[in-house]
Amino acid sequence: MLWRKLRILNLLYELNGNSYATNKCLSFRAAPRGATCFEVWATHGLNIYVDHTTKSKVSCHDSKWPLDRTVKVSATMDAPSNQVDDEKVRIETYVPIAKAILHITCIGKLAGDDQWTWGPDGKGAILLVNCDRDNPKAPKEDNKDARPTSIQDLEDMSRMILTTQGPDEVFANYQLTLHISKADDDKVGVFYIQRKEQLYYKHILGSGKISYHVKRNFGQVQTVFYVEGLKFPDIDFSGLVTFHASLLEPGVPETSIFTDSLVFRVAPWIMTPNTLQPVSVYVCSVDDNKDFVEHIRKLATKAGCKLIICPEEENQEDRWIQDEMEFGYTQAPHKTFPVVFDSPRNKKLKDFPFKAILGPDFGYVKRELSPDMSGSSLDSFGNLEVSPPVTVKSKEYPLGRILIGAPFPRPMSKLVKDFLKSQVVQSPIELYTDWLFVGHVDEILSFVPAPDQKGFRLLLASPRACFKLLKEKENEGHGKAKMPEGRLVLSPVASPYAFLFTKASFFPFQKCIDWNRNILKEELGLAEEDIIEIPQLFHPFLQIPRVLAYFPNMVNMIVLGKHLGIPKPFGPIIDGQCCLEKEVRRLLEPLGLSCNFIDDYGTYYLKLGDVHCGTNVRRKPFSFKWWNMRP
Repeated sequence: MLWRKLRILNLLYELNGNSYATNKCLSFRAAPRGATCFEVWATHGLNIYVDHTTKSKVSCHDSKWPLDRTVKVSATMDAPSNQVDDEKVRIETYVPIAKAILHITCIGKLAGDDQWTWGPDGKGAILLVNCDRDNPKAPKEDNKDARPTSIQDLEDMSRMILTTQGPDEVFANYQLTLHISKADDDKVGVFYIQRKEQLYYKHILGSGKISYHVKRNFGQVQTVFYVEGLKFPDIDFSGLVTFHASLLEPGVPETSIFTDSLVFRVAPWIMTPNTLQPVSVYVCSVDDNKDFVEHIRKLATKAGCKLIICPEEENQEDRWIQDEMEFGYTQAPHKTFPVVFDSPRNKKLKDFPFKAILGPDFGYVKRELSPDMSGSSLDSFGNLEVSPPVTVKSKEYPLGRILIGAPFPRPMSKLVKDFLKSQVVQSPIELYTDWLFVGHVDEILSFVPAPDQKGFRLLLASPRACFKLLKEKENEGHGKAKMPEGRLVLSPVASPYAFLFTKASFFPFQKCIDWNRNILKEELGLAEEDIIEIPQLFHPFLQIPRVLAYFPNMVNMIVLGKHLGIPKPFGPIIDGQCCLEKEVRRLLEPLGLSCNFIDDYGTYYLKLGDVHCGTNVRRKPFSFKWWNMRP
């Protein structure tokens, strides 16, 4: 609502004698017809009080008081008057001249626009980080471009609509401005169409620009802007960005007479657990792993997903594609697309995610360690997993929880941990993995789907289960059974590795796993029946107080729906069958899972990794929408 100043009343009051502490109530019956608001001032010797305790039906600007019978204005003096008319009250009344509506909205999840709340009944607008590259020839991601380059680029952005209704004269006399805070100018970019037929959009906010004077044509009701996110939430950014549309009264300085606001939340990066449907499998082709790649090809075919091979000229003999990157996605009501998170690892595969995966509707994000930051093997993404959805003490995690190996004495870098924590929707859990030589969570655990209400099982590597199994076989008379390579003899008398089969040998390692087991039970709300122990032995590595898997690590598997690609353990052969493979089948096949054992002994295991380390999987997003949760 806009007002015109209609009349000025100078009210003169004599307050003398002993009456100076007494209130004098001012009357506004002399206010002109049509006046709805007033402002009041007084000279320094008077105290003015406005009593407005009853809600008024009259809508006025915040700096004005409604001219209503429920409003009372009182004047008091701190001291007696020295002379007649030495104190004055001034009242200005206003009459509305026009009604104007100014409203800023967003297509998608809508608000109480000036706030953002979580949950199915939550309010707020959502913004995607425009981190894909719709033009394959572009040198960088779209959120680093100066302006939109295609219709596809615009589709990644959120439409923000400014509605202005009222007499054109009002908007000719008052300045309409769209603005953001200085703190947000590196978080968003806003574009306005200049010439639609030539796809020319002017960059109006963000990257140093914090305000824009909106040009409104005669009779124009709506103005459409396109908004892109420039950054994912992080330690220094909550993910919330507020836009303001203000109508400014001319003057020096300009005075805002009305402001409407809209709050966006930048959509987070979301990881996908093993229980989600696989879309594509990635593997590196190197000079010695042709058979391994062929096994992965057959497994991908069984699972109905695409195999993507990173050729030797791109991987330069770096086969650890799981360590280089992690697949996830980002989502708004109008669009969802996958986003690859490039690790700080930076070995020979370092360019593959950016050059080969970033593309149209496939985003890219990276956290790079600065030269003064010290990284470790825990910054590789074999050390990054996510659980399926869980409920913990009535607290729901519908997108699961992130699992990382940490916390001492060689932690994952704070840069990566801060990023993961700031996404909010998959609250991270830190496990103790420093006792492992490589130190990754995928050396001790995996998740597989299960056809029951829980929906999954946690698999844990278990020296205890392996010791129990081997002792059972020894007691059954198979103490001389050997592994195919002759590396392991079950009899503790005949074996050069006899120490491995004593409780003293596995106890320290089992203690570390049990420590993590208790953390996982507590933080994921798991019962004992939700956990399956997979037989596995570990042994010290040289003189270093850390351990390696004694045979290919079976929890380090690839999960493609019901099809599992498990490192072939080459355990003792009993009755023509590997007793370790037989035990794993006994544990997992009742869940409807297909166990496919893959020989990775020379190509991965002897190089300190296994099947999971040498593969990567992109999966379908959750059907659950992240904004419906309550973090």
